[in-house]
This record gives sequence, structure tokens and C-alpha cells, in this order.
Amino acid sequence: MWGVYEYHHLSKILPKLPESVLKHYEKWKEIVKASGPHGLQDFNGFHDEELHGKEEIHRSSRLNKQYRVIYHVDPRKTSVFVVNLTAHHYQKK
Repeated sequence: MWGVYEYHHLSKILPKLPESVLKHYEKWKEIVKASGPHGLQDFNGFHDEELHGKEEIHRSSRLNKQYRVIYHVDPRKTSVFVVNLTAHHYQKK
């Protein structure tokens, strides 16, 4: 069983999110708790991936077309730390 921990500032973000995003986030947490972050690979809809650049220690999963959950994994403690829930913004290089 994995632990899912949310950074404190998420308590201000979560109430502002659409209900459908919150439902997907709860499902995401259930999967991670049951089988760890590698369990997300069994679900194509989450499109879990590593982030690159200055965010390379984090991972990202889709909650819907727009929203992402950004998190960090500590495999030694079987813990996942949710850093942010945010609308995805595409950046042009």
C-alpha cells in the first residue's frame, strides 16, 4: 500500500476545481494507493510521464484534457507527494 500526501497549498486549490476533475483525482489517488505510481501505466487516460528540465524530479498525470496532477515519488518510503493540480499550459520554444 502506497501513501499519497498532498502539499499544504492544495487545500486552497482543490475547492476551486471542477467536480469532474476532482472525481478523476480521487480515482487517481485510489490507483496510486493500491498499486503505486507504476499502476497508472495500466490506464491510458492518465498518460503518466516524467517531466523534463527544471521539473525533472516530478511526474505528471492527466486528469482530463486540460488538468494535470504533478507529483514526486519516494520509492524508499512507498510514498507519493502531490505537488500541484493545475491546468496544463503549452509553451512554445
